[in-house]
Amino acid sequence: MSEPVTVSIRREVDPGRITEATAWVQTGVNLATKYPGFLGSGWVRAGEDSQVWHMLYRFASEESLVAWEQSAERTWWLSMGEGFVRSERSKRRTGIEGWFDEPTTGTIALPSSEGGTATVTVAPAPPRWKQATSIWLGFFPVNLAFTYALSPVPGWAGLPIWLRVLVTTLVLTPIMAYWVLPFVTRSLRSWLTR
Repeated sequence: MSEPVTVSIRREVDPGRITEATAWVQTGVNLATKYPGFLGSGWVRAGEDSQVWHMLYRFASEESLVAWEQSAERTWWLSMGEGFVRSERSKRRTGIEGWFDEPTTGTIALPSSEGGTATVTVAPAPPRWKQATSIWLGFFPVNLAFTYALSPVPGWAGLPIWLRVLVTTLVLTPIMAYWVLPFVTRSLRSWLTR
């Protein structure tokens, strides 16, 4: 199983259909709430007269998120919003990537599925020195292993340094982003949040 995944969505909604859009969004939250692996969600509008809406939802794993995203219930729900949702952008967040947003502290109020609001405490991002240490702890051993692995390759040492660095970063960046940094983040979670 993978680690929890948070999806953030930005939607632009027809300003003439705010009441419908509000009911539609709440219906989506209610459907997701009943789905296996669902950990929570919330939605806010940028302002009273804004047509920009922001949603977050979180599932326990990539597998449970994919099951929800491919479900008949979600497909039906999305089809119901086609008349008033003008555009949509979404982003998945796991592990270290959320650290590069501005640190947030304090509490925020999110609409709950019961119709009221729930106050949620937002944990601050780890300090930059902990972020840098975590990245280094993942990157150093992977880079060292890659360097040793390629050193016996004929002609590798003779390539210009810019080409070797280019190849190294092209190969190691996805390895770091998808496997190493999420592993490091999980392993150091208690230290990072202290």
